[in-house]
Amino acid sequence: MKISDSKELGNAIRERRKELKYTQQYISEITGFSVSFLSDLENGKPTCEIGKTLSLINLLGLDLNVEARS
Repeated sequence: MKISDSKELGNAIRERRKELKYTQQYISEITGFSVSFLSDLENGKPTCEIGKTLSLINLLGLDLNVEARS
């Protein structure tokens, strides 16, 4: 899936979380991330912390690839 902005990334994270039947509260409890951070991220807030975002992507079993455009 090509992600071109923070909104699309947030949607992909939300979809995967729901596929796994995880609530934001559950993820908050196991990661220590606040529910408000998770909500902001899923809603595409462009200033969410990249380290936390990458950690969450990994937790959800997603891969993030960066490739040069052809």
